Amino acid sequence: MKSTRENFKPDLYVISRIIKTLVEDGPQKKTALSTKTGLSYDNLARYAEWMASKELIRDDNGTLAATEKGSKTYSDLVAWVITYVGKLRFGKS
Repeated sequence: MKSTRENFKPDLYVISRIIKTLVEDGPQKKTALSTKTGLSYDNLARYAEWMASKELIRDDNGTLAATEKGSKTYSDLVAWVITYVGKLRFGKS
């Protein structure tokens, strides 16, 4: 049986909201970050685990922070969305 992480299919807009919040507001506890991004705590925890495994964020004893790789990935994704989608909307849905 595959692990949850292997079955997880993340939404790029959700990933972007998380990284954007961490870049703009600095490191956050999971509870505060879930509130700011409009995600349930459990959903944020699932994203955080996946994102940390990809080195987009780091988890320092429950405090999440964007990594340099995460910040670059966010910038690249924003550029892609603007080029191909035409508008940027990473806010809470």
